[in-house]
Amino acid sequence: MKIVIADYGMGNIKSIVSALNYLGVDDIVVSADYETLKSADKIILPGVGSFGKAMIQIKQNNLDHYLKEIVVENKKPLIGICLGMQLLGTSSTEDGFTEGLGFVNGRCIKFDNTDLKVPHVGFNQLKTENRFKLYEGLTGESDFYFTHSYKMVSEDEINQSYCNYGDDFIASFEYNNIVGVQFHPELSQKNGLRLLKNFIENF
Repeated sequence: MKIVIADYGMGNIKSIVSALNYLGVDDIVVSADYETLKSADKIILPGVGSFGKAMIQIKQNNLDHYLKEIVVENKKPLIGICLGMQLLGTSSTEDGFTEGLGFVNGRCIKFDNTDLKVPHVGFNQLKTENRFKLYEGLTGESDFYFTHSYKMVSEDEINQSYCNYGDDFIASFEYNNIVGVQFHPELSQKNGLRLLKNFIENF
């Protein structure tokens, strides 16, 4: 099993690698190289920071074109984590309006409830269903660790699960071979490790 973490200079890569190593994955490469991404069994798109700056970095490294061919056209499994999930959508209002990769029909907007503390930080429970392959075998409460100021919403069915923080927002989606999670599975202890294992085995 070869997992390539798409490198555009903005990601919590060390924690992801540690979690994958714990799961027995040793062939892990961090790269923005086309041939390396193409050779992966699975791809991870990480992300911490600003949507606009991330898209600039992605385009400078031609990752938008590489990932469209490898993931959208050739159906390589990919999981986007936190900002990485948001980048898979159509747009974000962070840093002004910025277009995303457009792999799924989801847009990101800021939490607008003035009674909420923003960013949304900490463990929170998900509303999941048995049909989700990501959550297979999880027992007890499906709580995961979040840290974000923008939320994804969609008018489409993208096989999404929800979390509530003031109101419902998309916490994850499973769109064919493309998976996104707003939370950080690598920081979510037992549940996060199981979710990463499910991505590796079920997609």
